[in-house]
Amino acid sequence: MPSMEENFPRGGIQKKPTEGKTPNAKLERDNLFDVQHEEQSKKRKRSQSDQGKQKKFKADKTAAAKDSVVNIEPLTIEAVCEGMLLLGCVKEVSDYELVVSLPNGLSGFVPVTQISDAYSKMLSKQVAQGELLEDLNSLPDMYSPGTLVRCIVTSVEKSADGRRSIKLSIDPRKVNKGLNASALASGMLLSGFVSSVEDHGYLIDIGVSGTHAFLPRQKAQNYIKAVKRGSDLKIGQNLNCVIVEVKNEGRVVRLSIDRSEVAASLATERQNWALSSLLPGLVVKARVQKVAPLGIKVSFLSSFTGIVDFMHVDPEKSMNYSPDQVMKACILSVHPTSKVVRLTLRQSFLHPGGSPNQLSSDRMGAVVEESTVKAFYKQFGAIFELDDGTLAFARLKHLSKNRKSFKPGAFKAGCKHKCRIIDYSLMDEMCIISLKYQVIEARFLQYQDIHTGDVVQGKVLALKPIGMQVKVTDGIRGLVPSMHLADVILKQPEKKYNIGDEVQCRVLECNPGGKKLILTLKKSLVQSKLPVLSNYEDAKPGLITHGFVVCAKEFGCIVKFYNDVKGLVPKHELSSEPISCPDKVFHDGQVVKVMVLKCEPQQERLLLSFRLSSKPAPEDKKECTPKKRQEVKYQIGEMVDVKVLKKKHNGLEVSILEDEGTVIAWIPTMHLSDFVVNCKLLWHCLQEGDVLPRVMCLSDKGEHITLSRKSAVISAVQEEQVVRSFSEIQPGMLLTGYVRNVMPFGVFVEFPFGVTGLAPKVSMSDKFVTDTKDHFVVGQTVIAKVMSIDEEKQRVLLNLKVSECSSGDSAAESFALLNQYFKEMKEIRNLLRRRGEPSVARGLCELVPGKELQLVVQDVKEDGSALFSGSCVTGLTVTATRYHLGDKNIVPGEKTKALVLHVDALTSRVYVSLQEELLKQRPKQRFTENSQHSAIVQHVAEEFAIVSLLETGHLAAIPIASHFNDTFRFDSEKLKVGQTISATLKVVKVNDHGVLLAVQGPAKKNVFLRVRKESETALEEMLAPVEHSLSLGDIVTGTVKSIKPTHVTVAIDDKLTGSIHASRILDEVPIGSFPTYTLKAGQKVTARVIGGRDVNTHRYLPITHPHFTQSIPELSIQPSEIEGEVTEMLNLKEDSALKKLELYSVGQTVTCFVKKYNILKNWLEVEVTPDIRGRVPQLLLSLNTKVLKHPEKSFKNGQAISATVTGTDVTETNLCLSLTGIQSLEQGTITVGMVTNVTPHVGLTMALPGGKTGRVSIFHLNDTYTENPLGDFKVGRIVRCYILSNKNGKIQLSLRQSRLNPKSNSKVKDVEITCIKDVKKGQLVRGYVKSITPSGVFFGLSTSLLSRILFQNVSPYFVQKHSLYEKYLPEGKLLTAKVLGVTEKHIELSLLPEDTGMPSVLPESLDLPRYDAEEEKGEADDREKREELKMKTKRRRGDSESEQQEKPKKKKICPADENDSGIEVYYREEEEEDDQEEEAAKKKSKIKKHGEAPRLQVSMGFTWDEDMNAMEMPALNQKEESSESEEEEDPQSKLKKQTKKEKELEKQKKEKELCKLEAALMDPSRQPQSADDFDRLVLSSPNSSILWLQYMAFHLQATEIEKARAVAERALKTICFREEQEKLNVWVALLNLENMYGTEESLMKVFERAVQYNEPLKVFQHLCDIYANSEKYKQAEELYHTMLKRFRQEKSVWLKYASFLLKQGQTEATHRLLERALKALPTKEHVDVISRFAQLEFRFGDPEHAKALFESTLSTYPKRTDIWSIYMDIMIKHGSQKEVRDIFERVIHLSLAPKKMKFFFKRYLDYEKKFGTAESVLAVKRAALEYVETKSSIADT
Repeated sequence: MPSMEENFPRGGIQKKPTEGKTPNAKLERDNLFDVQHEEQSKKRKRSQSDQGKQKKFKADKTAAAKDSVVNIEPLTIEAVCEGMLLLGCVKEVSDYELVVSLPNGLSGFVPVTQISDAYSKMLSKQVAQGELLEDLNSLPDMYSPGTLVRCIVTSVEKSADGRRSIKLSIDPRKVNKGLNASALASGMLLSGFVSSVEDHGYLIDIGVSGTHAFLPRQKAQNYIKAVKRGSDLKIGQNLNCVIVEVKNEGRVVRLSIDRSEVAASLATERQNWALSSLLPGLVVKARVQKVAPLGIKVSFLSSFTGIVDFMHVDPEKSMNYSPDQVMKACILSVHPTSKVVRLTLRQSFLHPGGSPNQLSSDRMGAVVEESTVKAFYKQFGAIFELDDGTLAFARLKHLSKNRKSFKPGAFKAGCKHKCRIIDYSLMDEMCIISLKYQVIEARFLQYQDIHTGDVVQGKVLALKPIGMQVKVTDGIRGLVPSMHLADVILKQPEKKYNIGDEVQCRVLECNPGGKKLILTLKKSLVQSKLPVLSNYEDAKPGLITHGFVVCAKEFGCIVKFYNDVKGLVPKHELSSEPISCPDKVFHDGQVVKVMVLKCEPQQERLLLSFRLSSKPAPEDKKECTPKKRQEVKYQIGEMVDVKVLKKKHNGLEVSILEDEGTVIAWIPTMHLSDFVVNCKLLWHCLQEGDVLPRVMCLSDKGEHITLSRKSAVISAVQEEQVVRSFSEIQPGMLLTGYVRNVMPFGVFVEFPFGVTGLAPKVSMSDKFVTDTKDHFVVGQTVIAKVMSIDEEKQRVLLNLKVSECSSGDSAAESFALLNQYFKEMKEIRNLLRRRGEPSVARGLCELVPGKELQLVVQDVKEDGSALFSGSCVTGLTVTATRYHLGDKNIVPGEKTKALVLHVDALTSRVYVSLQEELLKQRPKQRFTENSQHSAIVQHVAEEFAIVSLLETGHLAAIPIASHFNDTFRFDSEKLKVGQTISATLKVVKVNDHGVLLAVQGPAKKNVFLRVRKESETALEEMLAPVEHSLSLGDIVTGTVKSIKPTHVTVAIDDKLTGSIHASRILDEVPIGSFPTYTLKAGQKVTARVIGGRDVNTHRYLPITHPHFTQSIPELSIQPSEIEGEVTEMLNLKEDSALKKLELYSVGQTVTCFVKKYNILKNWLEVEVTPDIRGRVPQLLLSLNTKVLKHPEKSFKNGQAISATVTGTDVTETNLCLSLTGIQSLEQGTITVGMVTNVTPHVGLTMALPGGKTGRVSIFHLNDTYTENPLGDFKVGRIVRCYILSNKNGKIQLSLRQSRLNPKSNSKVKDVEITCIKDVKKGQLVRGYVKSITPSGVFFGLSTSLLSRILFQNVSPYFVQKHSLYEKYLPEGKLLTAKVLGVTEKHIELSLLPEDTGMPSVLPESLDLPRYDAEEEKGEADDREKREELKMKTKRRRGDSESEQQEKPKKKKICPADENDSGIEVYYREEEEEDDQEEEAAKKKSKIKKHGEAPRLQVSMGFTWDEDMNAMEMPALNQKEESSESEEEEDPQSKLKKQTKKEKELEKQKKEKELCKLEAALMDPSRQPQSADDFDRLVLSSPNSSILWLQYMAFHLQATEIEKARAVAERALKTICFREEQEKLNVWVALLNLENMYGTEESLMKVFERAVQYNEPLKVFQHLCDIYANSEKYKQAEELYHTMLKRFRQEKSVWLKYASFLLKQGQTEATHRLLERALKALPTKEHVDVISRFAQLEFRFGDPEHAKALFESTLSTYPKRTDIWSIYMDIMIKHGSQKEVRDIFERVIHLSLAPKKMKFFFKRYLDYEKKFGTAESVLAVKRAALEYVETKSSIADT
């Protein structure tokens, strides 16, 4: 028989308490149970190093103080240290690690290398061989979630953000290191790993050196079958082993992993466990030493003590433990140094080999509307009770959105909150929840949240033959069938997709029950805007939608939609032309657009057509309109302005403004900028409706035009440094492009015009490339050098190495990158500034590096960093690292100064520094360009680092990358904060970004020399033939090869080409003509060599200078030059160019030729002669603003224009020219300007010709002031300006039409006010509000005039709160005012309605008291006003909080009445702060009339309620007070209406009603009608299971399943633990409920719990019956198999299974079962079992076989009268009379004891009397006589 312990795992022997004490114990339990969660909080608090005060348990406080040794706290991550042993439970399994749940909500991970030695060796072998080993199993094959494992902490790592992660090992050599061979004893439970598989068993590694452990096969069979992971154990598999036998002093041990042996194992004193060798997971008998409020102190194994914290006491028993009570406990952890042993009393851990309770899948992710706070811990979080009574824990960071919004007051015990279950701690059997709004509202947390047709983002997990596995979120995975990987069938999907790729899919089918999610990646389905067809009911005739072909046969096509909806397209509907073989025209998986013809939802029949009707359905119109418009083709390289229509996750849908917004185009996110950071930021900042100017058309294929804003790509296209087709590509070219795809073998780069190439891994970087994804991201701008081309396959191989693609001048390149980056940042800032409403975004614009802020310390973190807050940084996260706090010790609440280092607009984070050397006043210092300085790195961002100059403390930005391709850095190369570097300054004035611009390291001069040498050697080789054949002045003939706008190439002979510049064609060039187009290709020309020049055959990049040059002769066909002498040699090297430029003087007029308009730099590039170039800035191109808006349209390439020289540019290599002459910016002149900055409420900053800057005040924008004067002005807009003044370099401008066109006589509504004399008394003037101060409103009349308006002249109402003025009079508001008076210095204005005739600035709806209210004393209408005011006051009580904050509290006071009591009653509307009340009182006293007696103030809560009884109650919650009736009549009159008599009558009426109700409830015959009735019944008989079951049935009738479950759970908690049968009845009912209404998973959860709390055998049997009754035979069968393993010694199990099989008609299986039963059961039971089996066979099976069983048994055991008796009874029932008589005849001839023989004769006689004849009765009597005679004769002898 199995031991009692196994069947009744109920803890130790316990004295039965006497009857009298029972109620006390129960009461005590309840009380303790109520507060145990409070305790939990304290424990956690203390564990967070805050040994805070305990608030509750005053009685226990002293006890705890006395016994301070009992320090029972939950385990915290701080307490975890290396070498600590822990019991964990596998939570997740991946290929490379196990995630393990640890006690007290912690978790750790076990890397694949820490499983066991044998497994690690096999891994190393596999890596070395480079091929997969057959016998190496992956972790998911060996471990499943829910497995308990013993772990040892190998390290606790702290990451940069302060998070700690626990690294664990389950290697037995580490876990069992405390054991040695001599300490091993039989019965010990150890963890071991299979190290090898042998013929007769397994070698197990138990980690004890010098010991060989062997596991025989028969001891493993039972485990292998139960685990169902194949027919054998696997190497590396973790096992719980019991030592069966120890030989040779522990050198050899024999093990068993039999589940029953493992489950029954117990650590005992006999096994000699030492404190150093104790292992987690051991089950011990523990004796309670002391029960403390926070847990229990226990002793075990005679001499050891341990602690059980409150999270690990048995929840059933709560804290009901008494000293010296003995029960089972399981060791959870052992601390290596303090030797603290923690244990658990939770039932799940008391049987080794078991697993903890898991959370049902439907609860994970569930939103709980009301969870009750049980306890809250300041440092830790809060414990909640969920709606189902289970406990849950929320960490502190999950209690609110962020630290600022956290209110501790909301988490007092009993408060209710909405939360969502986000995790489950297996080791604590407790849910983890979150109260964060964003978590509760998250779109997907589990499968149930996903709906068909949803577009989801996912990551590729794996590519299998059936399709692709996609991870949607942490817990959700889906499958993309191979047919759905693309619009076409992919033969090699691995080439298109990599594991880990982000993909956008659409849900085809979702089945949450089976966790089945089918997705599609077909672009046409994912991007389809047509309706989703997911059920037959939605298929209305005429509906047009997308589907996909699943089968094409001769009768037509079957098309499938979402949720497996299928339809048929008959043959005649396939096309307008007849199709003979549809299977040749359509292929499986093809996406098609279909129209529904007919649908029969009941039959699930759907008829479709591919012939969409001529009038498209309304859904289709949207798609058609843009397509028709797209006949307007855009050229690649064309610049357009666009407006954002829609933001999508991967880009922007925009409309092109040139076509009135009808053409839709697409800008991918990565094409918004050359910088990856800015792409994300721009996408984040842009909103629908924003206009993006100057975007380039990149491609016009497919449905959308694709556009790009990458400046490097745009300038490459404009400077013609691109290849338009494959044939133009030459090796050695440098091309600008962008990354198309990143593969493990290299990077695909795409260039404008669609050419693509591959940069293989070896050519990607100068550094070693481990993972290509570390170096480049898709969409990134790169510069590639062509290495080689394959004409046949049309393939291009590229090189991305910086050494190959850079010009060598890294300082110039990196500075150009930095400059471009900051330019884009400025655009983004301007974009944010233009947003009308004050937002966090606008706040970000104001913050720039170097700005000083006044901040308040919010919090100091463990890692030493600090968080700040302040009025200037609302909504932003402001942090300073420990380094930036300097030596300061700051405390929360302290005010401090800080300097902004960097603002990250994307995450709204501001990084600041408190270091003194950065905050000190900086001297004004002039820096020189290219000067070198030592600098300290202060902050490192993605694209640049902020450094401070060592000498002065000025901040400068230095670029991190030196080139577009320079993307990867090893850790050693990265800049670190605090590092000192050398910086070379490039921009020496602090700009809008608040920093100087510099580059790292000294200016590299030697680089140029190196490059020049290289190019020279290349030139010499190429020039060699040229020098010999041609010299200066030679006349040559050639053929025109090609014509470019500014030069013509001429083929002189086969190898040599020359060039003729546009200035060398005609002697007299007509302005506006195109000289190069006078020649034709193929034309023969005679020319003279005028020089040779180095010209770059390849493109001029904006950032990198090309370095491959070729020398070609420069020719001239000018008649004057061919005939005359050539004196100058053209040489375009820099030194001679300088001298050439000096020949031109300022003011000189030159003829030049348009090269192109540079959109990025906004200048026109021109060529004067072959070696002299010039630039015309945009503002000097024309005085006509229309020309300036689109200069590229006005100036054609190659056109001859006349220009005036204004100087040379900064580099002194180009002439600066002007097409409008030399401008003088004097007062009174009109010029053009470009808006460069818009300052809200101030005006505009304008760029003027000649690089000057001017300002326009808001008063000079227009002749008529408007509400939003700056709304029309965007940065980049070009306007005509009038110069008002030009003094000291400061230019003031005006844009008023009256100034620009004085003759137009346009109406001037708001005249210019220049000085105080322009204002007259009584005049109405308009202006803008500047600011609100305590002394009044400041009001701007012009740039120079500011006036103050006193508050009494602002509004007729008395305003207590200034915030009200700020709300209604924001800065910049346009108002009309009347001039009351003018003095020399001041202008007195009024905004009162009676003065201005305009409405009051504060609306009447605010119900504010008027200033004049007090003066109307004694007037007749006084009383009416008072009544009115009272009414208003009363009404306002119900107003919303927000209004109340704005309204002053003054409004509640009424003027004195004649019959007034002199007591003022004012009530609180909300719980106001005291100081607010005081303020109200002070204000009130000011307004009090003279001579009025001081009034007594009584503060009370008022409730206006119809019932007088309500007056006796405390004040209700104020929010509920307001009701409709009170708005109609005065509450005072209401109360007076009810007389005393009426009140008395009402009271009596209520009494009668109560009596009736009580009488009804007393009636014994009354059946319970409601949940309340049942509640009363179960209160009176809490232990009656029948009542509880009726209560459950009552809920089930109303189909309230959850409520029925809740009742069952209540019953289990309420019924006394001694009433085992009553409890079992409820468990069985709950099992029945889950079987009928729940899921298989929920049923299993209940079953597992039931097994823990009841006699397991009974629960198993009940569940089998439930399965059988509900015809779930498969589940029943599986359960019986489990039972036969677990209760193999139980006869009843075998018999029950036999009857089940026979009822199923499985007689053969029953016969086999009998054989197994006889093997399993002890011999003494055999006869009984056989007979019982035979009886069952008679009832349900084969009677013949049953007889055979009886016969064989009786032949073996002829003297077993009991068997004979049974056989007889059954045969009498089922057999023939002959068979029965045969049996009786055999029995009476047996030699048995006389007593037994007498019994049989009597049976025989009875039978014959009943069924036989008189003869047969006589025959029996005769036989009996004979027997008696023979017996007596034997006795005589």
